[in-house]
Amino acid sequence: MTSAARIRGFITVALLPAFVLYAFFVIIPVFWSAYYGFFDWKGIGAAKFIGLDNYAEVIKDPIFWKSFKNNMLIVAASVFGQVPIALVLAILLMKSTLFQRMIRASIFMPMVLSSVVVGIIWGYIYHPQIGILNFLLENLGLASWKKAWLSDPKISMYAIMVPIIWNFIGPYMIMFIAALQNISPEIDDASQIDGVGPVRKLFVITLPMIWDTIKVAVVLCISGSLKAFDLIYVMTGGGPAHSTELLASYMYNNTFNVFRYGYGSAVSTAIIILSMALIVGSQYLMKREVR
Repeated sequence: MTSAARIRGFITVALLPAFVLYAFFVIIPVFWSAYYGFFDWKGIGAAKFIGLDNYAEVIKDPIFWKSFKNNMLIVAASVFGQVPIALVLAILLMKSTLFQRMIRASIFMPMVLSSVVVGIIWGYIYHPQIGILNFLLENLGLASWKKAWLSDPKISMYAIMVPIIWNFIGPYMIMFIAALQNISPEIDDASQIDGVGPVRKLFVITLPMIWDTIKVAVVLCISGSLKAFDLIYVMTGGGPAHSTELLASYMYNNTFNVFRYGYGSAVSTAIIILSMALIVGSQYLMKREVR
């Protein structure tokens, strides 16, 4: 047996326990959930086979598509909010001075907090009577701007986007800092000798060098946004009038509040299919050969 074959064998054996656990807790439940989508089941008792009825109901349900639309707003806010802000902060805070390390820690801190805690904090910030946001607006002479931020269906979804963006900037900033620090100093020296300006250097050198990291960040944004649940559930519960309903909260309500486990399984399968389609589509659009 050659050394390369031994290395491959060792890697296979080393990864096998993790793969078995992943298959048992992730892959098999996905197919099991898709299977239960073919049944009318309340979680207890016998399950009645109804074929594609649950999946057909998912496709026809306007609340499901409203939830999908809301999820797309969260995806857009995450991709075009979290990633650019994190990238700018990474460029500004790439050096490792004491002040910059303190700023990095403060930006990363929301990620350390539980999403439930973040939801409670922002719920108080948005509170129409005692919330700090309306208090600041009133004291700045902008009382006409005061809103019931989480109770108005016209603005509640946009109000939810702010804490979601704020909560997850930190991890992407750390990813981008690591990617930027891996760029060879010789490339920076060569760009300075050639007289490349900072803006041109960003678009011609820096971004192509970390493009793979940006693609990973976009995938994480999309997957994280499509499974967003806890923060929404704490702040609004999907209301008012489903204005902040997301796919995960819609699935949860149908499964555990209405006890339609078969329909909830069909919804979860639809979420997985939509997530895969969006991720594959985003990677195709971002496909780029860096020379």
